[in-house]
Amino acid sequence: MTVTASAPVASIDREKLRSMYERMVEIRTFEDAAGKNFADGLIPGFVHLYAGEEAVAVGICAHLTDRDYITSTHRGHGHCIAKGCDVKAMMQEIYGRAGGLCKGKGGSMHIADVSIGMLGANGIVGAGAPLAVGAAISAKLDGKRKVSVAFSGDGACNQGTTFEAMNLAVVLQVPTIFVFENNHYSEHTGVEYSVGTANDIASRAEAFGMKAWRADGCDFFSTFEAMRDLLDHVRGGDGPAAIELDTERFYGHFEGDPQRYRGPGELDRIRETRDCLKAFRARVGKFADISSNELDAVDEEVA
Repeated sequence: MTVTASAPVASIDREKLRSMYERMVEIRTFEDAAGKNFADGLIPGFVHLYAGEEAVAVGICAHLTDRDYITSTHRGHGHCIAKGCDVKAMMQEIYGRAGGLCKGKGGSMHIADVSIGMLGANGIVGAGAPLAVGAAISAKLDGKRKVSVAFSGDGACNQGTTFEAMNLAVVLQVPTIFVFENNHYSEHTGVEYSVGTANDIASRAEAFGMKAWRADGCDFFSTFEAMRDLLDHVRGGDGPAAIELDTERFYGHFEGDPQRYRGPGELDRIRETRDCLKAFRARVGKFADISSNELDAVDEEVA
């Protein structure tokens, strides 16, 4: 199933709209700060920033509760914040402090908070999918309509672990949602080169016998609508499902990445034309009773 139309702004509660914008801005602000602090030598290890993909994490997690599970990737800060992880404790974790969510022992790529269903970021590409299926098996057994979401990138769609997880999810008919964030680069390699089905990752999930959705990951409303429909399918006991979201990352694969694989002017273009925050502001300013000044106030409050 292909979802191209965005959800009507008027169909989402005004306070919910404001809250979702605030969460996206929170992710962007957190990532910009983390990037600066890493460049200043204040953060140990590696940092992979999620800026640019905020509409995906928030559009997906807006429909989840603390009882639902997610697994993440090495680019996991946005997923953590969207699921409700404490932001200060996340930053303490990244700094390696004892007050961090994992007592400072996990760092940027291994943040987790099981109490709210965040089962962890993961430094191994494709490793979250089998964990999500395991959580989905437990969700099916307890019969409380919980779901498990496996976030992954376009690189993970080439991993055997992901294929095995999708197949097992279909065989066991467990409530797993496979989210593929197609930001067009697996580390430094373009998706057109590395993925045999080019820009059609969703069809791979369909080949395993599950329904798959496609949506614009730079449009919060397109993502939100697709996830709502998909979640009805999975919570209703109709088996696993997948969604491919076309999105962009505004930083390199890791902080310090010179990004020589980018085309001339590519970053400037996507920041100007595919920024999910700009798109959100334009939509709600036109169709909802939320003024630009009110959104500016959100920006200032979050900062």
